[in-house]
This record gives sequence, C-alpha cells and structure tokens, in this order.
Amino acid sequence: MASLIGLGTALYHAAIRLAAPFMPKARAWVEGRRGLWQRLEAKRAELQGCIWFHCASVGEFEQARPVLEAIRQARPELPVLVTFFSPSGYQARVGHPLATHVEYLPPDTARQAARLQALLKPRMAVFIKYEFWYRHLHALRQAGVPTYLVSAIFRPSQPFFRWYGGGHRAMLACFDRLFVQNEESRSLLAGIGVHPVTVSGDTRFDRVMRIVEDHGSLPIAEAFCNDSTAPVLVAGSTWPADERLLFDAVHHHPRLRLMVVPHELTPDHLDAVSSLAPTPLARWSAPTPGCRTLLVDRMGYLSRLYRYATITYVGGGFGSGIHNTLEAAAWGKPVIFGPNHARFAEAQGLIEAGAGYTVKNAEELRHLLQRFLDDADALARASQAAQRYVSERTGATERISTVLLERLDR
Repeated sequence: MASLIGLGTALYHAAIRLAAPFMPKARAWVEGRRGLWQRLEAKRAELQGCIWFHCASVGEFEQARPVLEAIRQARPELPVLVTFFSPSGYQARVGHPLATHVEYLPPDTARQAARLQALLKPRMAVFIKYEFWYRHLHALRQAGVPTYLVSAIFRPSQPFFRWYGGGHRAMLACFDRLFVQNEESRSLLAGIGVHPVTVSGDTRFDRVMRIVEDHGSLPIAEAFCNDSTAPVLVAGSTWPADERLLFDAVHHHPRLRLMVVPHELTPDHLDAVSSLAPTPLARWSAPTPGCRTLLVDRMGYLSRLYRYATITYVGGGFGSGIHNTLEAAAWGKPVIFGPNHARFAEAQGLIEAGAGYTVKNAEELRHLLQRFLDDADALARASQAAQRYVSERTGATERISTVLLERLDR
C-alpha cells in the first residue's frame, strides 16, 4: 500500500510539472520550489531543533496561528519552520514574523523526507487539518520526533475508513496525538483502533474571535460606509460563479451597496468584476466617494472587512467548496453561501444555529436579501445567532497548546 501511495504522489507531482507551462498555479508550484534546498541550507543553523508547522495553504495557517502564537509566547527562544504545500499559502505568508523561516514543503519522497530530517533535526512537528504526507510522516516517526495533527476532521468517506486504506491508516500511527474538531471524528478513529485522540475543537474559532477583539479599523471601508446609510453586503472570497449570482441579485435591490473581495486578484478577473458589478464602482486601490460597489483589489483585509457588513456572503459554494464562514460570523453577521458546503462542519453548524443560509441560484439570493432588508428583527436574530455560535466554541488553542508545551518541557 505504501508503494501505491508513493506512486500516486509521484504521478501527482509529475502532473503539476506537466501542467506548469499552461496553468499559472502549477507554474508557481514548480518555480517556487526551485532553490528550496539552498534556502533551507542557508537557514540550517537557525532552524536546528525547530518546531515544524506544516499547512496546506492560508486557511490552514490561520488554524495553526493561535497555537503557534501560544508556543511563541511561552518559548520565544525556539526556532519555528512553517511550510506550505500551495503557492498561495507560501506567497501570502513568506516572511511572517511568527516564523524563523517560511518554505515550501519538499516533495514527499523517502530521500527528500530523510534529507529534511537530517538538516533540521526538529524538536516537534505539527501538521494541520488534512495534511498527510506518507514519507515525511514516516521520517518523523523513524527519527523519534513528537508529531501532532491539529484541528483535524474526519468523514466516513475518507480512505482511512475504507478496505483499501491501509497506507492511510499507517500515517495515522505516526502521530503522537490527533486533536480533532468533533466527537464524530473521534468515534470514527476509535472504530479503526486509533485512540490517542483529543476532541479539542477548531482553533479557527479562537483566531476569528481574536481578530474581532483587536478591533482593527479600515479607513477606506469606513469612508465607504459613511457615504450612505444604505445597508452593505460584504462578499468575500468570490469566484466568477458567485459574482454572477451576486450581481444579478444586487441589481434587484437598488438600496443595497456592495463590497466585493474576489478570491483571485488577477488583472483579468478584476477587470471582469469591474465590468459586471453594480455602478458606480471604485477600487480599494483608488477609492472615490459616492460609489455603490467597492472592489477590494488588495489582499489581507477580508477578515476585518466583514465588520462593516449588514449581511455577508462567502464564496466558493458553487465550486470546490466554501471559504471561511467563521470570519464573517465572528462579527455577528448572517452568512450566505452556495450549495457546496457538505464538507464544512461549521457551515452546517451555522445553518442549524439560524445564522447560516445556503442559496442555489440568484432568485433564492434575491428573496433572502429581501427578507433581511425588510425584517429588522430577522436580521437581528441571525446576527446574534452568528456571534453566539462562534463565541461558544472557543478554547481549542488552550487545550492543544497545553499538551504541546508540556511535551516541549520534558
């Protein structure tokens, strides 16, 4: 089974390289890894005995961040390596002050995994949520490095729970402890004999509440809202399918204003949004008073922008899956999203709490927006439910960091 996993990984890496000349994301994946070992060798002395955090992308880094902050506060002398699988994660967080060094994950081969262990001699490894790399995990286990999985969530359909999942189950044995988000995950793991499991919750709840508590203001957003007393829809991490639906719906509600934050800020995509969105439109990079739509063409603001919303929409639900709904809910805002949310426990939780709403088309979105705009009580109930849903689920960071710090102190 290990050979099949290795073959699958090799084919996946080969496919990315073949796609690189034609696809920008694949090209960034390949080009970003050039010079990887030279960069790590240059940091060898600083990274000796580091704590290694590995994340797939930006979202997983946000899950890791509260734990990383807690460890940094308690043990500031320890070096930290943060690695990413995706170019978007690396590009967004390279040079982050919480890390001694930020790097791409070396390819998951036996040779490269062993080389990484020999170079770093890590004191501890922390993988986030869905990151399972067979060779890296087995190299950590062989080296006797305490290894943890944080904010994980498991579903019956995953290979770990299938007859053919022997290799995947072997990866679970490489972790000293798995911190999972819910009791369902713990029960699934117990059913296959995996018992060093703690139901800790999801660190993202702590992270988004910290953002709210910091009260970071955004003058451009404040100026946009102060232009008018009209309600504001903040749409975050949108894709073209979301934008078509949004613009159709907003055109039917002339008193509603829009702040839109596309997931991908490429020039072509920004131009497409500019041509379709309600007018007058201004960009964040060149704000003008009196606009109906503010197109945010800069990264790094979304989690604070939701503060200025009357209603929020989170994109991705008409593609591979929705983005971070908790960032919006933490500010006490009702959250709307598309139908592809089955893999996201927090989306179902928000729906059950009366704070999350799913729509399948522009007509459903129009009706839902009309309901909130016409019924102040319904809007208030949904807003209160959103804030309550998040605030009642904090505490995962303390539960996880306590265990990790105890192990570091041995």
